[in-house]
Amino acid sequence: MKDKYGKDLSISEAAKKIIIRFHNYFLDFKIYLLELSGWIPFHSIRNNIYRFAGVKIGNGSTIHTGCRFYQPENISIGVDTSVGDRCFLDGRAKLSIGSHTSIASQVLIYNSEHNINDEFFGAIEQAVAIGDYVFIGPRAVILPGVHIGDGVVIAAGAVVSKDIPGGEIAGGVPAKKIADRQLKDYHYRLGRHRLFQ
Repeated sequence: MKDKYGKDLSISEAAKKIIIRFHNYFLDFKIYLLELSGWIPFHSIRNNIYRFAGVKIGNGSTIHTGCRFYQPENISIGVDTSVGDRCFLDGRAKLSIGSHTSIASQVLIYNSEHNINDEFFGAIEQAVAIGDYVFIGPRAVILPGVHIGDGVVIAAGAVVSKDIPGGEIAGGVPAKKIADRQLKDYHYRLGRHRLFQ
């Protein structure tokens, strides 16, 4: 038996690859079931399915319809946080999202990317951390290894490739500081979410 590069494999190496392949099939099926669950029209039912799959979701937090996940067991979301519809939350490395944070529609959060200088085009995985009272605008992209501080505002369509310190407003491609957020004392709550979002 040979691997994809034509290297001969021993029986134990081949067996290990077969086991990994079937494990990946199981993960793919789990992701597919979570994607189907993402269209159930009740937050409480969706949240319970996501929790069962391993996502840690704080009280009062909501994940809106159509969200996608990779390896949900590495994803944690604080209390009173809202994740908008059709977002992508990558769990191939640790992803932590704070409390009272609002993530708008179609935001993509990645913590794995290809190493373009690796001869095998392997993956680089880096944790992503998003603080409390953060707002991330629609269609923003958060890249691996980024840490976003408390109270940060990310403009719509921004591509965040570097850390954003707390209290800043950032936007653009790549995202850069636009201004400081005038609000300094964060204590608001996001409130009730619409039933069928």
